[in-house]
Amino acid sequence: MRKIITTTFVTLDGVMQGPGGPEEDTSNGFTYGGWQLAWDEKDKVAEDIMVKMMDTSFDLLLGRRTYDIWAGYWPLHKDEPQWGKPFDRAVKYVVSHQPFELSWDKSKLITGDVAGEIKKLKNSGGPDLWVWGSGNLIQTLLKENLIDRMHIWIYPITIGTGKKLFAEGTQPERFKVIDSQITTTGVVFATYEPSTSLTTK
Repeated sequence: MRKIITTTFVTLDGVMQGPGGPEEDTSNGFTYGGWQLAWDEKDKVAEDIMVKMMDTSFDLLLGRRTYDIWAGYWPLHKDEPQWGKPFDRAVKYVVSHQPFELSWDKSKLITGDVAGEIKKLKNSGGPDLWVWGSGNLIQTLLKENLIDRMHIWIYPITIGTGKKLFAEGTQPERFKVIDSQITTTGVVFATYEPSTSLTTK
């Protein structure tokens, strides 16, 4: 069985929207895009973590918005060694409520009964499925208890507005910490796995 593994950059108050740039996700009038960038330079610990993560076989499971952003960039940089080549090798499974034309090589559409199709995908052969960004997709995965591991990068900044990682899909659940590190610039990298569900009396 494949594992579904998410990687998410969040602020201290849990916002995951638009970390990579001002135009990445401006929905709902979000004006703080690019909040992650100030911590990216010269962080040796973060770089080492990423190098180790990327030196692994994986496929991608992406929401429509994240796929559109990546499909507009990575096919033009597929020879970049750390990110471009691994992303180019991976099969890209794209979750969308509506069918659309997939422009990136090795892309496959998941639509209709999304939860059911993802469960089938988990039970198929192949490498683990990595989710980057894809906030709406993560809510579905949380609701259906389909996430096996969560890598969360917590940045020392608060915004107060924006899409949250743990939003409407969140279920009552305990998590166990698999790994945690503090990077050179004070970003907390933590890896969690679901442990037990919390039931109400």
